[in-house]
Formats: sequence, C-alpha cells, structure tokens
Amino acid sequence: MIEYHISFAGAGKVAGALCRELYRSGIKIIQIISRSPSEGKLLASECNAVWSSELSFSSENDAIIVAVPDHSLIDVLAGIRCHDDCVVAHTAGSYGTEVFPSTMKHTGVFYPLQTFSKGREVSFINLPFLLEASGIKSKEILNNLALTLGGKVHFIDTERRRMAHLAAVFVNNFTNHMLNAADEIASRADLSFDIFEPLIRETIAKAIDLSPEKSQTGPAVRNDVNTIEKHLEILSFSPELQNIYSEITRSIIKHYNKKV
Repeated sequence: MIEYHISFAGAGKVAGALCRELYRSGIKIIQIISRSPSEGKLLASECNAVWSSELSFSSENDAIIVAVPDHSLIDVLAGIRCHDDCVVAHTAGSYGTEVFPSTMKHTGVFYPLQTFSKGREVSFINLPFLLEASGIKSKEILNNLALTLGGKVHFIDTERRRMAHLAAVFVNNFTNHMLNAADEIASRADLSFDIFEPLIRETIAKAIDLSPEKSQTGPAVRNDVNTIEKHLEILSFSPELQNIYSEITRSIIKHYNKKV
C-alpha cells in the first residue's frame, strides 16, 4: 500500500467518515483543521492527528481534503496555506476545480456518492467516488485514496458530477422527505413507521433489479381516480401534503401517458 500523509479541512459528517476510514485503512492523518474545537479535537484524537483552527498545513502533507459546507468552500480554499506540491481536493458534488485559487498547482474533487450521518457507520466497499483532477499527480493520489477505501473510481467532469449530485437529491433527500411524510400520516392512525419496512426494502430492491421505470405501481399509474380523490380527502388535515400528493400524482400520470 502506498503511504500517504493527509490532512482535513473540516470535521463534520463527511470529513469524519472519510478521515476515520482512511485512518483505519493505514493512511497517516496529520492535521484536522476546523472552526469547531469540540468536533475537531474529537476527530483528531480518534485519528492520532493534531487539531487547529488555522488553515496552515504542514509540509508533511501529500494531500488535503476539504470537506466543508458548500457556502464556506470558496473562503476556506482561499485561506489554505500549504506547500506547492500538496494536492488539495474538495468533496462538494456541485463544484469543480474552478473554485480553487489560481496559485494552487495540484487540485481535484474527491466526491463520495453517499449520504453521511453522525453516529452511523457507512461501508466504503464499492462506493462510487466521482473524481476530478487538474493533472497527473492529483489524479494518481485521489485515485489511490479512493481505492484504499475500497471504493469504485469514476473520473468525470464537473457538469456530469453536478447532474449526478442532482439525481442523488431525488434518490436520497426527496425520498427521505416522502418517508417522513408517510411517518406523519401513519402516526395519525397510531401506526408505527416500522410497519413499512418490508415495503421500503422491496421498493428500493425492485427499482434496482427491474429499473424505476418498470417498477411503478399504485393508483396514479393505474389512473385510479376514485382512490386518488379519497386520498386527497384524507389529506385535508395538511394542504401541503395534499399539494405534494397532487403534483407527484400528475407527474406519474403524465409520465405513463395517461390522463385524469
């Protein structure tokens, strides 16, 4: 295994997951730089690293991974002080190498296509990493770091990664919001959310096995107007959920070339 020395700017969910797994995989973690002393010091202690709030990085570093909120990314990159040969990569799905200061020679994107939450372990085995690199050196190091984690490497340009990030919002964020709505509706009937676990698992498994296009079921795809109207009546307690139900139902009907 190639021995790298790397550091992190950021100590949140993404930084924490990547840092801990790289450390467990034998990568030497040098520094954790973060605004939050509590999160930064905890992560540093877990990975035998040094914490600081200053964006000044040791000459030992082969690479710096910047995992910070998107709204802070440009300012953090502009504040980084490191040696000229160090590779600097961010983890944002919606930005490319255009956000790096022109003085940085070796830059890239190290984007894991996954959702991360505090206190929850995520497997990196076969996890897609959508990478971008400014040159040979950054490409080699980012590729090797992703492979060290057990990931599957995909080098793609910024626009394709932005589209993947957008698709991921539908797959993860919007789906989770629908599950939250289901939980709210079920609770009104004094039903526990876990009653839906078999349905959730089969829904996702079927979409993967058959494709989402071929997996669609329900009143909208059947154009079952009576059931749709009953559902909307039940949802009278929440105009917002009524609107969501109506919009998605119309979208499904249109997609399958049916009319109300």
